[in-house]
Amino acid sequence: MGEFVELEAQDGVRMPWNVLPGTKQESSNCVVPVSVIYTPIKPFPNMPVLPYSPLRCRNCRSVLNPFCTVDFSAKLWICPFCFQRNQFPPHYTAISDDNLPAELFSQYTTIEYEEPQMISSSSPSPMIFMFVVDTCMIEEEMAFLKSALSQAIELLPDNSLVGLITFGTLVHVHELGFGETPKTYVFKGSKDVSKDQLLKQMGFFLKKPKPPTSVIAGAKDGLSSDSISRFLLPASQCEFTLNSVLEELQKDPWPVPPHQRASRCTGTALSVAACLLGACVPGSGARIMAFIGGPPTEGLGSIVSKNLSESIRSHKDIDKDSATHYHKAVKFYERLAKQLVHQGHVLNLFACALDQVGVAELKVAIERTGGLVVLAESFGHVVFKDSLRRVLQLGDYDLGLSSNGIFEVNCSKDIRVQGIIGPCASLEKKGPLCSDTVVGQGTTSAWKMCGLDKATTLSLIFEIAKKDSTDTTVQQPSSYQFYFQFLTYYQHSGGQMRLRVTTLSRRWVAGPGSAQDLIAGFDQEAAAVAMARIVSFKMENEVTIKSSMAFVNSWIWNSEGYQ
Repeated sequence: MGEFVELEAQDGVRMPWNVLPGTKQESSNCVVPVSVIYTPIKPFPNMPVLPYSPLRCRNCRSVLNPFCTVDFSAKLWICPFCFQRNQFPPHYTAISDDNLPAELFSQYTTIEYEEPQMISSSSPSPMIFMFVVDTCMIEEEMAFLKSALSQAIELLPDNSLVGLITFGTLVHVHELGFGETPKTYVFKGSKDVSKDQLLKQMGFFLKKPKPPTSVIAGAKDGLSSDSISRFLLPASQCEFTLNSVLEELQKDPWPVPPHQRASRCTGTALSVAACLLGACVPGSGARIMAFIGGPPTEGLGSIVSKNLSESIRSHKDIDKDSATHYHKAVKFYERLAKQLVHQGHVLNLFACALDQVGVAELKVAIERTGGLVVLAESFGHVVFKDSLRRVLQLGDYDLGLSSNGIFEVNCSKDIRVQGIIGPCASLEKKGPLCSDTVVGQGTTSAWKMCGLDKATTLSLIFEIAKKDSTDTTVQQPSSYQFYFQFLTYYQHSGGQMRLRVTTLSRRWVAGPGSAQDLIAGFDQEAAAVAMARIVSFKMENEVTIKSSMAFVNSWIWNSEGYQ
């Protein structure tokens, strides 16, 4: 068991079962599912980064790895997943038993590629931050927030692009490209704004006619760089303008009657931010940084009316399905989540208030885009200040934020993927690897990860598809291996696109006497984490909690038999 725990430092992987049940029936008897706890971009000091493209199997598209069988004389390699024979390309002609490429070294089961086609001819893609700031707060809170944002701007890399949107009763999009005269575009908070309406109202095609195509996304589809740079500028160029806008920023001027809440159009502001980023920088590593000081009460995504006589929904109201605005708000944020995933953008939430702010409704957009949530009582609280600094600051204590990732799974033919529990969204890549049983986000072997960091961890759930063997002459179990390969494409925090490949091999056993081998490879800590994630998912998505608790009790009772 110790050897598998040590492999976590090499691959970022833990598995409840490190010796796998060999048949579907024996897997069902184990109760704890075959699963993998994987940290896709966990930093490893000795991991090589190869400056060339990976060599892929022409059948299943898996990447060359140490478990491949290599015929040095014929210059062939056999894929361990589909057993396809593949020819080495010409630049591998010098390969031999004494001259192996790095991807065939036994200790490099996890390796990264920085492919030439992934590296743009221009400079690496900059990080992009769209600040969305709530102004429906008391003056003291506004002062705390403005001070924190001014300090945060100084921490941004000089080449990172920055935009600013403020909102209250109305949504204000600030034009930063012309600092001599402050200019904003105003949208009504009670109405949803489409991308076409936003492009028209903000004058993106005043100097150049709109292309006939219906899809407008960045400079490739007709938006000029001058139009984009009006709202997204490098931090080094717009620092003075940003600080000037923040200094003059005041509390929302619309009066609030004593018997009403402030008019706060959070949903509309986030929708405008998503549309603006989708029009200017689609498919980039952009992050919406939302700073919220209270519950949304205006427009789509509101969780309560402005009338103080209506109390904000509680957990019991949501559980009893008596929250008036809940389902409508969730539906709106699900649509927003789908848009952000399609664009490859992240939603981060910094909510500082004594009142509720609607995280229950917002969480679908945050979870699917891999965003962060920071909750505090005040924008002057040390938790908020330190968290914001950790998100933006690079160096020894940064989070290693990466973005715009795609995660893919490949595995042996007798294993099926049931799904993933974690901060990602399905890309609906169906195929023979997908199981009919779904846990988490399933029926696919590829997922979008808009935002991830060096601690982001996924729980992958598998099922054994191999039927019981009718052959009485069973070979030695030690000769049987299952293989897993995880591919993570992502934009590194430095701006380069990379591909990380992790390939695993685990032995499977079946038949009489296999229980002892299973017990010897059982990882209690990994099992506890995997089951906790599965139970949490069930408790959030099933109608009642009783069935989930019965599932927990069932596992506890059965797992005691393996201790």
